[in-house]
Amino acid sequence: MIIAANQPYFCPFSGFFYKLQRCDVFVILDTVQFPRGTTWITRNRFKNDQGTLWMTIPVWKKGLGMQRISDVKICYEGRWQHKHRESLRSAYAHAPYFADHVGILDEIFTCQHLTMLECNLAIIRYLVHALEIDSKIMLLSELGIHARGNRLLVEMCKVLGSSVYLTQTAAAKYIDTGEFDAAGIRLDFFKYPAPIYPQLWGDFIPNLSAFDLLFNCGPKAQDILFGSASARTD
Repeated sequence: MIIAANQPYFCPFSGFFYKLQRCDVFVILDTVQFPRGTTWITRNRFKNDQGTLWMTIPVWKKGLGMQRISDVKICYEGRWQHKHRESLRSAYAHAPYFADHVGILDEIFTCQHLTMLECNLAIIRYLVHALEIDSKIMLLSELGIHARGNRLLVEMCKVLGSSVYLTQTAAAKYIDTGEFDAAGIRLDFFKYPAPIYPQLWGDFIPNLSAFDLLFNCGPKAQDILFGSASARTD
């Protein structure tokens, strides 16, 4: 069994789903600390006629100290929901498959999800379904693990009965391989082969939200993202 894990990103980029598709069980790290600075948990990139379109979801942080990701609540003050929805409608109105998925935008920006986690999980599950990924998704909070760092990942593999942990090659410098070796768990590193596909608005911009791929390529998105997936690289 192959295990992978990731924080619950907002409208994740395609590489998030490339990793998800390559494992048997994907663990969402919902109970780890919410980052103090900028984070992909609350923002991501799209594309419009000006180039990169950044989209950020406001959350409550001031005076709350260190929060777990699962505890971070969305701030609904102001008109940011309407502005975000209209920005995406304007940016992708002429994308070939935008109409097929516009409903999820209405859900994201009209539903009153209490927490950022709830919002992101709804988006992730939608994209998993759209990309026809059948890997199992679990929450860290379901596993009853309270370790941190490398020990958290090792314990996660033990609880789930996995002998393989999948992670990006770029993460190698942060991993204590000795802990995994001692536990009999093999580290499987991979590089994400970011695909190039048809986009609106001029020159191609890589690693945008997976919605950009879906809006532009529709049913072909799965083959574009996974079709060139080959053996994992060291």
